[in-house]
Amino acid sequence: MANNTIVLEGELRTEFGKGPARRMRVAKEIPATVYAGGEQPVYLKLPMKDTTLALRHTNALITLKFGDESRMAVVKDVQRNPVKRVVEHVDFYEVKAGEKIDVEVPVFVDGTPKGAAIAFVDIQELKVRADVANLPERIVVDVNGLAEGDKVFLKDLEMPEGVELDMDDLEESVVTVEVPEEAPAADTDVNPADVPATAEKDDAEA
Repeated sequence: MANNTIVLEGELRTEFGKGPARRMRVAKEIPATVYAGGEQPVYLKLPMKDTTLALRHTNALITLKFGDESRMAVVKDVQRNPVKRVVEHVDFYEVKAGEKIDVEVPVFVDGTPKGAAIAFVDIQELKVRADVANLPERIVVDVNGLAEGDKVFLKDLEMPEGVELDMDDLEESVVTVEVPEEAPAADTDVNPADVPATAEKDDAEA
């Protein structure tokens, strides 16, 4: 659970466009926008290092401080440079204490199935609804001791306290346990007698 709020201190920005954004990135700052329902968005510039570290936490609750104001928010969207993968812009969505919101949470497996079986994740992310102060960073599925052919369905999942699963088909498989098919071994030892003499014959006739 994301119990601790991350604090980012920034400044209001009044310049927009590619030029100012480029200058901000040179100054190790990231342009950001905070949306709040139908209200006017708030435009900020945030410290690049601290913001990048904060984005490592899925569904983190973030307090944005600027001037004498502060807003509690969650990350809505992140734009990254397609080549360098550095963060170029962040969209936040303002939330209120006690509010429940819908988020997507990645699925992880824990434990070891029996024998040579491996657990395959069928659904990479789950849609859940939770209080903003208790947003989960991940949903962990225990696969310890499961055998080939076993499946874990949405209906089988145990949600953390205060978290509700928001999926349509509860009969859908989240994790499947299977023994992977072995790839055929490549022939590394070749008998020279088995190599066709076509090339040598052709060279001789040339």
